[in-house]
Amino acid sequence: MIVPYAHLDELRNLPTDAAQEMMALSQKMEDVLRKLYKPDGVNLGMNIGKAAGAGVAGHIHMHILPRWVADGNFMTVVGETRVLPETLEMTWARIKGALET
Repeated sequence: MIVPYAHLDELRNLPTDAAQEMMALSQKMEDVLRKLYKPDGVNLGMNIGKAAGAGVAGHIHMHILPRWVADGNFMTVVGETRVLPETLEMTWARIKGALET
């Protein structure tokens, strides 16, 4: 998740330099995720506003997720469960290590 320091409710209110910084970080994170996890693709998205599915009201943020052909994304909807291929602690350690090099 990529979150600007500014607490803003709409992307159009984000200063250009902050928007550019978010995109630069998105590019860096795409590189890290592709090197670490070898995904077939990457989802990058924002949910702005309650009706759009924003979980944190009044604060924009961007998600970046690695994806694979035939991955288990449907499990959340159909099976009401989540599939985690590794612990979140391991994911954090791998990404943190990649960012430090």
